[in-house]
Amino acid sequence: MGRQKRKSRRPTSDGPPASTTPGAAVVAADELGSPPRRRLMNRLWLLLAGALTLEVGWIAASFLRPRGRARAGAATLFVAGPADTFAPGSVTAFPAGRFYLARLDDGGFLALDRTCTHLGCTVPWNAETARFDCPCHASAFDIAGDVLAPPAPRPLDLYTVRIENGLVKVDLTARAQRSAFDPSQVARA
Repeated sequence: MGRQKRKSRRPTSDGPPASTTPGAAVVAADELGSPPRRRLMNRLWLLLAGALTLEVGWIAASFLRPRGRARAGAATLFVAGPADTFAPGSVTAFPAGRFYLARLDDGGFLALDRTCTHLGCTVPWNAETARFDCPCHASAFDIAGDVLAPPAPRPLDLYTVRIENGLVKVDLTARAQRSAFDPSQVARA
């Protein structure tokens, strides 16, 4: 009989011999690093967290930055229209100018800011009750802007009104705070 070939017990692959211990496969995967999918997801989460951090920072900076003044060259004199088009005892809203033009019963004009002096809510004119009613905290103001019902601490702010050649013009460069209504605040035609 001839010689029989023996089977070799040497590994046929170029790598180290495979281990039969249970934790060996896990250690081998960790040594090679995370799978590409997991690395991609980790990087994606880091990117999203960075974007969220930048957005929150932007919002905080915008909130803390003071509001800008009127730009140079911006229209600060608002022409409301001819004085005779406003009926006595009426209030006209000017959303573009962010004010109300009130014509008092005696024919005088007041330009009232739309912002409540309590917490800054926009105050609408209620024609049925003939007063400004704050929808947030129930402050109320009369047609001249005086406080009828608290918690508003003072009357509505005013803008300067000028009547030139029969036209009512409102100067929007500065709001005037006041403690009470005074007849000298009224512009007359």
